[in-house]
Amino acid sequence: MKKLATLLVIGAVAFMYSCGPSAKEMEEKRIADSIRVADSLAMVQAEQQRIADSIAKVQEEKRKADSIAHQDSIVKKLIKPPKKVKEVKKTKTKTKIVK
Repeated sequence: MKKLATLLVIGAVAFMYSCGPSAKEMEEKRIADSIRVADSLAMVQAEQQRIADSIAKVQEEKRKADSIAHQDSIVKKLIKPPKKVKEVKKTKTKTKIVK
C-alpha cells in the first residue's frame, strides 16, 4: 500500500510539472511583455511631446497677440511708449551718466 501511495504521489508531481509552461513558452511571454511595455512607454512619451508642443504653440500665439495689442495701445495713445534707457559709462574712478 505504501508503494502504491508513493507511486501515486510521484505520478501527481510529474503530472503537475508537465502541465506548466515550458522554458521556451516562458521566454516568449517575457519578450512579448517587454515589447508591450516598450510600446506603451513610447505612446505615452509621444503624447507628452504632443501636449508640450501644443502648449508651446499656444504660448507663442499669446505672446504675438500681446505684442500686437501692446503696439496698438501705443498707436492709439492709450499708453505711453517705454522710455529710452540712459547709457552708463564706467571709468576707473567714477561712473558717468551720458545724456
